[in-house]
Amino acid sequence: MTTVPSEALRGRPVAPSTGALTPVGLTDVTITGGFWARMQELNATAIIDHAEHWMEKVGWIGNFDAAVEGRLPQDRRGREFSDSDVYKLMEAMAWEIGRTGDADLEHRFNDLVARIQPVQEPDGYLNTMFGRPGQQPRYSDFEWGHELYCFGHLIQAGVARARTHGHDTFVDIALRAADHVCDVFGPGGKEMVCGHPEIETALAELGRHTGERRYLDQARLFLERRGQGLLAEIDFGPEYFQDDVPVREAEVLRGHAVRALYLASGAIDVATETGDPDLLEAVRAQVSRTVASRTYLTGGMGAHHEGESFGQDYELPSDRAYSETCAGVAAVQTAHRLLLADGAAEHADLVERVLYNVVSASPAEDGKAFYYTNTLHQREPGTEPAQDEPSPRAASSLRAPWFAVSCCPTNVARTLSSLGAYVATTDDDGLQLHQYAAGHVRAGVAGGEVEVDVETRYPDDGLVRVRVAATPPGPWTLSLRVPGWAPGAVLRSGGEERDVAPGYASVHREWAVGDVVELEIPLAARWTWPHPEIDALRGQVAVERGPVVYCLESVDLGADVAAAEVVVREAPHDDGTTVRVPVRVRERVGAAWPYRAEPADQAADDVRDVALVPYHRWANRGPSTMRVWMPVAR
Repeated sequence: MTTVPSEALRGRPVAPSTGALTPVGLTDVTITGGFWARMQELNATAIIDHAEHWMEKVGWIGNFDAAVEGRLPQDRRGREFSDSDVYKLMEAMAWEIGRTGDADLEHRFNDLVARIQPVQEPDGYLNTMFGRPGQQPRYSDFEWGHELYCFGHLIQAGVARARTHGHDTFVDIALRAADHVCDVFGPGGKEMVCGHPEIETALAELGRHTGERRYLDQARLFLERRGQGLLAEIDFGPEYFQDDVPVREAEVLRGHAVRALYLASGAIDVATETGDPDLLEAVRAQVSRTVASRTYLTGGMGAHHEGESFGQDYELPSDRAYSETCAGVAAVQTAHRLLLADGAAEHADLVERVLYNVVSASPAEDGKAFYYTNTLHQREPGTEPAQDEPSPRAASSLRAPWFAVSCCPTNVARTLSSLGAYVATTDDDGLQLHQYAAGHVRAGVAGGEVEVDVETRYPDDGLVRVRVAATPPGPWTLSLRVPGWAPGAVLRSGGEERDVAPGYASVHREWAVGDVVELEIPLAARWTWPHPEIDALRGQVAVERGPVVYCLESVDLGADVAAAEVVVREAPHDDGTTVRVPVRVRERVGAAWPYRAEPADQAADDVRDVALVPYHRWANRGPSTMRVWMPVAR
């Protein structure tokens, strides 16, 4: 089938055919300044290049060459799922080419296609790990083989290419792979699922793009099989694979966090496309409970290093937080899909929280090192990772150039290159702005074309100024998200000013070019207290400013953060540039026995205002101890 990037789908990573809101594609959103423009520039000039360089260096791209030249399995490099990281890199490239038209990136993309195409077999199968003499047979390891997972990322990259470029050789590769999956795993075929969900959302999106129902039906079939105990028993138990109960019967996200969130995304896609409100409500309830009781302040998900999994309700230890970067990316995908489905602002709030405090925390300021996990309390100063070889993936003391499992850098790359698609949506009545960045938005509204210019320094400053640059005749509604943490926001329009509550502040009117709406979001630094059932956080407090979580680093304290207690008598000091809090530094005294019959002496050795740093910037100044949640001085 030939696919073309129709105006209805162009530049959209997610394009549901129904739902409360319709996304505006990244090709119709231009981010021109501020935080997200800097992140996109870093991605375009450093992160994508860095990931490509390392995958050449460690041989993951070279696996395709080895397959063509008959050098497998002896010359294969990387884990069984390394093909998927090549595809995620290509997805990032596709969105970036669509965003900027970068000719050099286009050439490199096509070079990768030329190296991959000959590896695809006549029936559409494509994988460098399985199926050749000396390798395990195809589909012989559903628990850990990741074959369908790799196909999922290939198909998503193909959709990105189709929606930014049009039909070409790479899109053909993705379509042939999808047809192969449907042939092998469709009705009457292998009744199995992949140990790592991903194929579900890929097939659903391909079905949306092509109009081919078989892809959506196959995605639904995979979802229906999940939770039937098809995968073999492992030490982590069936919930690791979300294979313990059927999707629509689960009450909360559990098991491996990335797997759970990818599965939730696929379930939302299938529910919206098949008109299954019960499935949609089941997943919405699971996500809601997960956000309420199994999510870190940063938006990070996954409390256990063992199994990279969610903990129980309110089991959220700071120092043992796994909070994988990929789980953050998956949380953004899941929340965005729920936003499109029901239009509730809480989903956009979660997208914002995770983008600022997990996705942005992963890359170093030069875009050449990354966090795989995102701890909220670093007890020992970090150690410099090796610069010329991959690092263990769970090392979180300092960002590493690459990992033996490097799913996170490529996930960050594809998220940043497609960031524009999360900014705005439309419905029958108007235009909604969900994420704030200086730039320009164009969208079809009320039977015509609307264009708005956004001026803002958010999140450094809370003023968002929207100017109408083009408008059709007749009234339409402009809606601006007021974050849930922002009571006291003010909306100004047409010479009037009014207080607006968290949710969406809307103005419905007939517009003229030059009309301006201003939203003033209060951004003053604030104390944040934990739920009383989070045992690990009792007696501690954190600081947030707008959507940004702050942390205390030993670099600023001049001592180990273990010796610090914060004095909570008034609001944190916020001059608009730096956030400071009064901190008491106590002398750390050793003892023969760490317990006593009376409270420890609270005498202060030092009380002073200490600067905090945005969590996404921590450890950019070298090794340090760090904590987000600070003990409160009595």
